[in-house]
Amino acid sequence: MNLIATPAYLSTASATFEADFKARLHWSAETDAGIEDVVANILRDVQTRGDAAVLEYTHRFDGLNAASVGELELTQAELKAAFESIPADQRTALEAAAARVRSYHVAQKKANGMSWSYRDEDGTLLGQKVTPLDRVGMYVPGGKATYPSSVLMNAIPAHVAGVSEIIMVVPTPRGEKNLMVLAAAYIAGVSRAFTIGGAQAVAALAYGTATIPKVDKITGPGNAYVAAAKRRVFGTVGIDMIAGPSEILVLADGTTPPDWVAMDLFSQAEHDELAQSILLCPDAAYIAQVQASINRLLPDMPRDAIIAKSLNDRGALILTRSMEEACEISNRIAPEHLEVSSRDPHRWEPLLKHAGAIFLGAYTSESLGDYCAGPNHVLPTSGTARFSSPLGVYDFQKRSSLIEVSEAGAQVLGQIASVLAHGEGLQAHARAAELRLL
Repeated sequence: MNLIATPAYLSTASATFEADFKARLHWSAETDAGIEDVVANILRDVQTRGDAAVLEYTHRFDGLNAASVGELELTQAELKAAFESIPADQRTALEAAAARVRSYHVAQKKANGMSWSYRDEDGTLLGQKVTPLDRVGMYVPGGKATYPSSVLMNAIPAHVAGVSEIIMVVPTPRGEKNLMVLAAAYIAGVSRAFTIGGAQAVAALAYGTATIPKVDKITGPGNAYVAAAKRRVFGTVGIDMIAGPSEILVLADGTTPPDWVAMDLFSQAEHDELAQSILLCPDAAYIAQVQASINRLLPDMPRDAIIAKSLNDRGALILTRSMEEACEISNRIAPEHLEVSSRDPHRWEPLLKHAGAIFLGAYTSESLGDYCAGPNHVLPTSGTARFSSPLGVYDFQKRSSLIEVSEAGAQVLGQIASVLAHGEGLQAHARAAELRLL
């Protein structure tokens, strides 16, 4: 029996649109209390017992028996062997994707990642020094699905930024290693890699153990336990983001083949049941064509059950009064992936303010951005594109302010600082400035 996928049909002209729209968008980012308790105990245990706790949880959750955490470290020779053993077309695809991702992030660094300074009239130097993080940790999922593309997207911008050491952790349940993940780590320049996962891997990276070095920042997606662990260790280390379910919004004018749009909606729905796929379009007849394509194409999808549940529970086909209104609604949603599937996408792009990544034109499928276009596929979800950005070189750098006050400058700035410091009741601050006045 074929599964049926019927995303909610909404119309902005309906009197109940606002309530229906909010209900369909709602997703709680709150972590289950049980997960929080488990994660808190794991973090505490790894912080206290280090390698011994990592070994215990890796045995419990992944079924791996090892005498030491050192046995779980993947050598560079093993990564290279994985690269050499995968099929030639996979090697070529990984290398081509890596080259494009590296090229994009090198351009990003040149544009925004440089130190700068200037001197004002009295010789005072002001500026900013940009330096890379020393060591970062990268979490790579390894349970239900494996993502070599995530290795490229996390490791390459760190490498381009100048990070000295990149530590990868990847769970290998029952010892099953994905060769493409290891090959991607080899191509991307991962320094060290360990076959551990879950909250214990996050704890090991955040606190350090006898075997696993403490990092400055942790990036990469994971399940609810990994997300909860990243949330808890933030402050001890930096993190990239707390990611929610994957999202795609297609803004269509009705000129793209409906099968293409249906498959693009599938491309996010197949991730998991909580993923969200939305179509915004002012053409009711075209929306009906997309629904017909969904019905016809779904039975051929290997992950049809996941797609169907995602579309039935969280998907939406929204009829708008115009493309302008569609753009307004898109900005309210602030989607992770936004496809402008239009004959003239550059007409609408200026109206779009909030999105993790914007894919312009019918030929620009979101999946190309996921794998090989070049820009990073680690994107803000759950509406956080209103204030967050894609992962990039800047996430692996920090900025230090440079201030060198000349003797002449101290006479001007000292007077200002003295007045303000006395006003705040901080006499030592004032006196430190006053001592430099001639």
